[in-house]
Amino acid sequence: MNIPNTLTIIRFFLIPVFLYVFYSNIENNVLYGTYIFLLAGVTDILDGYIARKYDLITKWGIILDPLADKLMLLVVLIGFTSKGYLPIFVILIVGIKEILMIAGGIFLYYFMDKTVIPANKFGKIATVSFYVAIFSVALKISDTVSFISVGIAITLTLIAFINYFMGFESIKNNRVK
Repeated sequence: MNIPNTLTIIRFFLIPVFLYVFYSNIENNVLYGTYIFLLAGVTDILDGYIARKYDLITKWGIILDPLADKLMLLVVLIGFTSKGYLPIFVILIVGIKEILMIAGGIFLYYFMDKTVIPANKFGKIATVSFYVAIFSVALKISDTVSFISVGIAITLTLIAFINYFMGFESIKNNRVK
């Protein structure tokens, strides 16, 4: 197990830590939960940087890294939605997109010779935009800023999904021929 994969595993462990803190009765629980979410983001940046810089990219990491990101983001969005900080349509859009991507990834892996579509810049930008949006909501910067940042994050998420879908279709069509 290399350092990037260890950082990915840490991100999986941060999910229940986030849930515990976010739903606890401690003062500023939402803010502390957001800090845990940001820590997960730092581990994501670090594992990607280290993996690329030191050529430590593994198939295992290519699969688990985005899964950890997706699970953390979904848990955070569900938490913020359940507490009324985000409207339900946010989690519906992101949830459907993530479920379709996971299903597509499983299909490619098991039915297309263990093919994996790695993360791309659109997905990474969308993820970063959600970190900004969640942070703006948690800090209650302004309703307008939060609304705009969530809107941008959703738009970028849909663009990323379209990009992944085109990659999925391209791989699927090339393998079928």
